[in-house]
Amino acid sequence: MPVGRLLTSYCNHANIGTSPTAVTPLVRPLTNMQNNLQQASSLYLKQHAQQPVHWQPWSDSTLAEAAAADRPIFLSIGYAGSHWCQIMSRESFNDAVTADVLNQHFCCIKVDREERPDLDKVYLSAMQLLTQHGGGWPLNLFLDPHTLLPFFAGTYFPAQTQNGQPGFADLLMRLFEAYDKKREELTSQADKLSNTLKQLSSPVLDPELTDAALISACRDGLAERFDSAEGGFGQSMKFAMPGSIDRLLKHWAHLRRDNGVDKDTLELVMTTLTQIARGGVFDHIGGGFFRYAQDRQWRIPHFEKVLYDNAQLLSLYAQAMKLGGDVLFADALTTTLAWLMREMRDPQGGFYAGQDGASLGQRGRHYLWRREQAKKLLDADAYLLIETLYALDKPANVDNHWVLHRRDSYRSVIERLSMTQQSADALLSDARERLFEERAKRTPPITDKKILSGWNGLLITGLCDAFDALCNDAWLQTAQEVADFLRTHCWDGEHLSVCWQDGQTTGPAYLDDYAAVLQGLLTLLSHRWRDTDAAFAKALADTVVALFYDNDNGGFYFIGTDQPALIFNPKPSFDEALPPGNAVITQALHQLGQLLGDTTYLDAATNTLRWARAAMERYPANHCGLISALQSSESDFTVILRGPIDEIAQWRDALTKGYNPWLKIYCLPYDIGGPVPDYLPGLVSAATRANVSAFVFTDGQASQPISELAALRQALGLT
Repeated sequence: MPVGRLLTSYCNHANIGTSPTAVTPLVRPLTNMQNNLQQASSLYLKQHAQQPVHWQPWSDSTLAEAAAADRPIFLSIGYAGSHWCQIMSRESFNDAVTADVLNQHFCCIKVDREERPDLDKVYLSAMQLLTQHGGGWPLNLFLDPHTLLPFFAGTYFPAQTQNGQPGFADLLMRLFEAYDKKREELTSQADKLSNTLKQLSSPVLDPELTDAALISACRDGLAERFDSAEGGFGQSMKFAMPGSIDRLLKHWAHLRRDNGVDKDTLELVMTTLTQIARGGVFDHIGGGFFRYAQDRQWRIPHFEKVLYDNAQLLSLYAQAMKLGGDVLFADALTTTLAWLMREMRDPQGGFYAGQDGASLGQRGRHYLWRREQAKKLLDADAYLLIETLYALDKPANVDNHWVLHRRDSYRSVIERLSMTQQSADALLSDARERLFEERAKRTPPITDKKILSGWNGLLITGLCDAFDALCNDAWLQTAQEVADFLRTHCWDGEHLSVCWQDGQTTGPAYLDDYAAVLQGLLTLLSHRWRDTDAAFAKALADTVVALFYDNDNGGFYFIGTDQPALIFNPKPSFDEALPPGNAVITQALHQLGQLLGDTTYLDAATNTLRWARAAMERYPANHCGLISALQSSESDFTVILRGPIDEIAQWRDALTKGYNPWLKIYCLPYDIGGPVPDYLPGLVSAATRANVSAFVFTDGQASQPISELAALRQALGLT
C-alpha cells in the first residue's frame, strides 16, 4: 500500500494532540470559505465538488488569497480513474472532522493532473526529491503560500494511524504546527529544494560513447529487466511499457537492415506482446487494454482503460503484424478499435480520456464472471471452448470471480478439444457476442469524457499504423477526422489547447501535446496528403520552436514561455507512461525538417539530441524514446513521391511492405496548395507530371529525381 513518507522528525515525533481542536488557527481566515469546484469541467474535480472540504481550483486569485492570509496550501493532485485517489477521497475528504481541520488551517487546492500536467510534473519531481520515493497518485503536497515550494509531500495518507504513521487528521495538525513554529527550518529546506530543482536539467556534454555503443547499451539494459518466463519487464506488477517494446523492435529492425542477426531481441518483443494479448490485462470480450497487471502473469488487471495506453499499443501490435500475420494480434487490434469507436468517441470526433475500473463501488465488477453465468448463456460446445480457452476451468482469480484470460494458444485449445478450425471459430464468435450482450446489461464503468489533444495525437498515429497492418480504410478516415477535430476545436490559429470538453477548451497545451499532435499529423500525411494537415503541422512546429525551445542549450521545456512560471520548468527526457516530449518532438521535427527541407527544424532536433546526450548515456534503458530519435536522425530516409495519385500510391504500397521503420514516404500530388518542400522542382512539364518521380532526402539534402521503382528500391537498400 502506498503511504506518504514523513520528511522531518518533527512531524514524526512532535508531542501534539490529535484532536481537531488541539491547534488554534493562527492564520487569517480565507474570504472564500466554500467548495468552489461546482463549475469545473473536469470529472475528477466534479467528484470532489460536494465534499465538506473547501476545495479551490488552482488560480492566480486562489494563490494570492492564500499568500495574503499566510495560509499554507494543501495541494492534492489526482485523476478520476485512480484507485487510491478514490480511497483517500472516501476516507478523508468526505469526513467532516478531517475536512474541518483542513478548512481551519489550510488553503485546499484540488488539481486534475490530466488537465494540468505541468503542475503534476513539477510537483511530482519535487515530491520525489523530498521523499526519495517514486511517487504516485493522489499526489499530496503542503506548500509555502509565498514561494509555492513544498515543505512536505506524499501520496496516499491513511485516515487512521498505521504502522507508526499518524492518521491524516493528526498529520495535518503536526504540519500546521510545524509551519507556524518552525518556519525558518521549513524555509531553509525549501530553498535547498529550489536549488536542486534548478539543477535537474542535464548539462550539455560531449559524447563518451559512440552512437552504436549507446544504442546497444539501451538494448542490453532492457534485456536485463526482461522477464523471460512471462514477458514484460520486472517480476511483479507489470505495465506494458510500449516505449521499451518499440525501442527493442526498432533495434532488431535496424540490425537486420545492416545484415545483423538478433533473434533474442525479437523474442523479447513477441513474447511480451503475446502474453499481454493473452492475459487478463486485455479485455477479450469488449476490446481494449487495461492500465496494468497486478501480477507477474498478466492475468489480474487494474481495471482501468486509458486512451494513451491503447493508442500506443495499437501502433505496437500493428508494427508486429507487419512481420507476419498473427490471429491473436489481429484480434487485439480489431476489438480494441471497436471498443474505441463504440464507447470512447465523442460525437464531435475526438476520443475520451479513459474509463474507470469501478462500477457500483466495486473494482472490476463490470468485467468479472462466474462459471454459472457463462454456462447459462452458452450451449455445451460453446461453453467447453470458452471454459478451456479463457481458463474458467481453473481456480477463480479475483474475489471468487474469473477475469477471462488465455493460458494457451487458440490452436492448441481447439486441437485438445478435437474441434475443427471452422467450427471453433463460429462457436467462439457467437459465444463472445453473447457474453458481450450480457455484460452490456451491467452498470458500465464511468467514462471520463474530457478530450486531451496530446492523447488524441497519439491515437492518430495508432489509427494510421492499424490501417497499415489490416488495410481498413475506416480507420484512416477516423484518423483524418481526429485531426480535423483538433484543428477545429483545440487550435485557435496560434496556440493548441490541452483539453476540450462540452464545447469548451481548458488551458494551454504543453510540450507533450504539441509533440504528439505533430507526430500524428506527419504519420497521417505519410498515408494521405491533405493541405490542411500539412499547414497545421507546420504551424504547430513553428509554435513549439518559438515557445518551448531552449535556444541556449537545446532541448524543449515542458511549459511554454507565454505561461505563468512555476517553481521550475522541466525539460523531460526520461521514458514514462507517455513518451517524453523531447523524444517525440525531436523525431517529429527531424521528419518535418527533411520533408520541407527546413534547417530550423533540423537544427532544433540535432541540438536536442546534443543536450540530452549526457542523460542518455547515464541511463540508456530509461531513454528509449530519445535513443530511437537518435537512431532515426542517423539512418532515416524521407522519400517524396510525385506524379499521378494512383501511381504514386502503388509505389508507396510496394515500398512499405514489411517493417521498415527508417523509411518515411510522402505522396505529394502536383496540385497541392499547402507547403511544398523548397528543394522540389518548381516548374514541371506535363510529361514529367504524367510519370512518378521520387526524391530521397538524407544527410541534409535531396537526391536527384528517380523515375524507376527498381532504382528507388536500390537507393533505399530494399533490394
